[in-house]
Amino acid sequence: MTISLTQGLGQFVAAPGFDAVPPDMVPRIRNGMIDTLACLLAGRDESVTQVAAQIATQRGSKPEVSVLLGQQRLCAQDAAFINAVAAHALDYDDMALNGHPSVVLVPALLAVGALRNVTDAILLRSYLVGYEVWAELTGREPDSMHNKGWHPTGVIGCVAVAGAVAHLEGLNAVQSAHALGIAASMASGLMGNFGSMTKPLHAGWAASHGIEAVHLAQAGATACADVLESSTGFLAAFSPAGRADRGPWTTVPALRIRHNGLSVKKYPVCYAAHRIIDAVIDLRSKHGFKPEEIACITATLSHVNARVLHSHAPTTALQAKFSLEFACAMAACDGAVGLAQVRDEQVMREDIQALMKTVNAEHVPPGCPVEPSFALHDQVVILCQDGTVLDSGPIRFARGHALFPLSDEDIRAKFLGCIRPAEEMAARQLLSRLEALDANGTESLCAYLNTWA
Repeated sequence: MTISLTQGLGQFVAAPGFDAVPPDMVPRIRNGMIDTLACLLAGRDESVTQVAAQIATQRGSKPEVSVLLGQQRLCAQDAAFINAVAAHALDYDDMALNGHPSVVLVPALLAVGALRNVTDAILLRSYLVGYEVWAELTGREPDSMHNKGWHPTGVIGCVAVAGAVAHLEGLNAVQSAHALGIAASMASGLMGNFGSMTKPLHAGWAASHGIEAVHLAQAGATACADVLESSTGFLAAFSPAGRADRGPWTTVPALRIRHNGLSVKKYPVCYAAHRIIDAVIDLRSKHGFKPEEIACITATLSHVNARVLHSHAPTTALQAKFSLEFACAMAACDGAVGLAQVRDEQVMREDIQALMKTVNAEHVPPGCPVEPSFALHDQVVILCQDGTVLDSGPIRFARGHALFPLSDEDIRAKFLGCIRPAEEMAARQLLSRLEALDANGTESLCAYLNTWA
């Protein structure tokens, strides 16, 4: 018997068919949580985080859950909003499914989980449910939402959070379907705001609206029974070319996290530039060129990713995060594109500004079966002033990609690189606690984090 997508996903959220996260998948989710909290700690002092905290605090919500792992308490919805904004503020958070799953799922689940004092086992399972809801919706769309100007993290993330939180809260299938449907009307996020403070707000809204959708469903609010798949529903409205699969839910599929995984970012800039950065850094390491020896840099990437990297003459760090020119210039000049490099004053360096003018882009169609917005390969060719040509050759995956993962030590180093020096001892204890997350764990990370400060 077939069932509509909305109702089928509602049933899946209420009863996903697994009691615990498969042991081989726990490290992936655990790394997603480690990475999200690292990015939150790194982004808590950013201007957009402070603005978000100011506005949320002015609402005067009930002091329930820790904000930014500190002493301040707000209601779960407001805490998730601020924490997600902070974690996305530097564009350093993990990637999968054409978006940023952990940056919306983790803050929402930690906030609601702290209220409910849920165990590590429930926390991990709820994350997996949210990931799989995201994967189901993404898997039905053959075209990149970026082509239409949508930011999938704000669009699909909102519905995925509703699924994850509904599972954590123990909603039944009918309530879960309503929560998903309510979230579908809250979903949004425009690529036109990439390179501004608004992009991190997409993550904050997805986290908080997903929670709100669950609360509304718990209180008796309803949504249309077919809102995800109807001709005027979620998939149809957001589909760039109207080719989304709006067919029925047939069976619980194999877990997509096993195939798609999570890609942990090595650089705090848009992921569309990461292959190119790797290529330039590798060429610099291999050939030892000096920036002044470069005549031009030509980067080959998909036209979709080139469109995302729309800032061609950035003057601020926010703009530079979406600049192919900055990515190439900084990688060539410093051999690194880290938190120390992606700063306003670094963007305006004379050598960076000069080298950015030498960067050219060649666009090719997307063709990667794993990352639909990417070309099958990216490539960088550097022409030196003396006529020497340096060619990276094809770059298949960026370092940190799920199929080219960072080592555990690299992930630890990233976490510790995101904290304040005075916090190192406490941060190492937090990292140890995160690394102890277990699919059958009976302790509560949510409660631990609520008192970490």
